[in-house]
Amino acid sequence: MIPLSLDDVPADLREDLRDLQTLNDDALWAVTRSRLAPTMSSPFIHRALLQEAVNDKVRCLTCERRCLLADGQTGWCRTRQNQGGTLYTLIYGAVSSLSCNPIEKKPLYHFYPGSSALTAGSWSCNFACPWCQNWDISKQPPSGGEFISPADLVARAQQFDCQGTSISFNEPTLSLEWALEVFPLAREARLYNTFVTNGYMTGQALELLVQAGLDGMNVDVKGNEEGVNEYCGADVEIVWRNCRRARELGVWVEITTLVVPGVNDDEASLEGIARRIVADLGPETPWHVSRYYPAYQFTAPPTPVATLERAREIGQRAGLRYVYLGNVPGHAGEHTFCPDCGTILARRGFLRLERCDVTAAGRCPRCERNVVGVGWAWTKRKDMTRPVGTPAVSTPE
Repeated sequence: MIPLSLDDVPADLREDLRDLQTLNDDALWAVTRSRLAPTMSSPFIHRALLQEAVNDKVRCLTCERRCLLADGQTGWCRTRQNQGGTLYTLIYGAVSSLSCNPIEKKPLYHFYPGSSALTAGSWSCNFACPWCQNWDISKQPPSGGEFISPADLVARAQQFDCQGTSISFNEPTLSLEWALEVFPLAREARLYNTFVTNGYMTGQALELLVQAGLDGMNVDVKGNEEGVNEYCGADVEIVWRNCRRARELGVWVEITTLVVPGVNDDEASLEGIARRIVADLGPETPWHVSRYYPAYQFTAPPTPVATLERAREIGQRAGLRYVYLGNVPGHAGEHTFCPDCGTILARRGFLRLERCDVTAAGRCPRCERNVVGVGWAWTKRKDMTRPVGTPAVSTPE
């Protein structure tokens, strides 16, 4: 039996247990567990798919933290718990945030541009970033929310005339079991599926997501090895590994770096990320350098626009063809330019597509250069007549 203090007891139970300070750990846990038992009927509690028994403990295999949990313990992310020797997720279908967003908000600029994705978020995260822009949900343990079944999510996407689904806002890997049921249903409804992720899932989880119908990912590469370890408590090499594997499996991948002053805004860090994208994913991979604003535990001033413009130049100098500025509404860095002739191929403003002139064949209308991406011409069809699970991806010649 593991030690348990009153700090580990849910807030609504603490007052009832104030008089039990003299109980030993085992007795306190027994009382608490008896009170928690009814919650096992909650629709949010669902047997975790990826787990393995290790002696009298259970190891979670959802993300690369691979938490080893004794009975009653909760993982680093606080969304998975060992209950009686079986690992459960506590956030199956638990939706903290739901909105129909332009795909450009993910951001995904070369993936069904101008389309909308019904975007769902849940609770918590498996990274420790002290500047999180969505800290109000990502730094919260499971906190209820609306239960939305996979079928209901897909039905709502159709009702709102969305072209796809997206699991985002907090780390979507934590919603693995739910996503694996959402994606096939969305595919049947001819909707695409996307993740906005830190890329820290296990290889097994990634393979299952792709098999279920994951079509596109925006992966947040937060810095170099030292920075990601210090601020996020993670190994960035795992993120790069998953980016490479996702591309190998046919998933469309774009990279975002939130440029944080004093963390990853130096030239060496930015150049290192840009060169790594070129080497691991190819020079045609879109890179979004986004503006940070003070949030959560970080008080550095907002990223100067000049820093983002310098980052764009660094990326282009490293060989990247498509480098975009994010969180700077109205900046020309939102647009897609032909790398050969300079023609503006896609105009964007305030995270929305205003005009797209890429041809149905995925080419520049002026010089006919191939423009990488998925679904450039979807708006020219009245509906998504081709299943999006087998997208026609334009590749460089």
